[in-house]
Amino acid sequence: MQTILEVLKKTTDFFEKKGIENARLDAELLMSHALNCKRLDLYLRFEEPLTEDILNKLREWVKRRGSREPLQYIIEEVAFMDLRLKVGSGVLIPRSETEELVQKLLDRWGSEKPKTILDLGTGSGAIALALAKGCSDTKITAVDASKVALDLAKENAKLCNLESQVTFIESDWLTNVNSSFDWIVSNPPYLTEEEWSSAQPEVKDYEAKTALVSGDEGLQDICKILGEAKEYLNPGGGITFETGIAHHERLCEVCDSLGYQLFQSEKDLSGYNRFFTANA
Repeated sequence: MQTILEVLKKTTDFFEKKGIENARLDAELLMSHALNCKRLDLYLRFEEPLTEDILNKLREWVKRRGSREPLQYIIEEVAFMDLRLKVGSGVLIPRSETEELVQKLLDRWGSEKPKTILDLGTGSGAIALALAKGCSDTKITAVDASKVALDLAKENAKLCNLESQVTFIESDWLTNVNSSFDWIVSNPPYLTEEEWSSAQPEVKDYEAKTALVSGDEGLQDICKILGEAKEYLNPGGGITFETGIAHHERLCEVCDSLGYQLFQSEKDLSGYNRFFTANA
């Protein structure tokens, strides 16, 4: 029988040949998921033989990952902030930049949390649920045009024990929204067609293009939201986006023309202009 260490080595070699970044890490994550243990626990179990059932499961998963299917879709979950969320095909996998967005909002608000928040394009529910956990007295409304995404987000709300704090609405951006809010947050599609065409296979071949790509050089959806959002903001309210790194000069011009106040850019941990906030 093959041991954990032997299979990890073979899997890592296979992933490297397939051009997968972090090949050893992905191998360990698949192994720990198959064994239902923490990844670091594998280091204490290297000589343990694997049963045929586990090997069969791993063979299927390794084949899928070798085809560049995202790891998160294979294990059907992702860590986001201090939550574990289910993810699935057709729903965008939350990124580390979006964790930064949530943390920046929590830091911005400090002890003065908004009473109401609208999350536009909630997807798996990552932003809405992380904000709900960080703002325990805040009521959050999360919308998405995709019923598949909303069903998954509702499931995640239940798994995270946050379903009483978040209301979900099927809506194409603000179309079916009938309330006003202290704050609006959105991670809308913002990639250009060129960025999409040069993306890694994990993105281009498996994630929903409509959740990632927007017209007008990636700005179509953001500008649409900005053009409508002011009437949905309470006095003193604001709106924050995750954006493309080349968008902020144009967004400042758009906000100025629409009469927004105090619009500003914030950088991500890599030093790029990634987050944009405007106040009504």
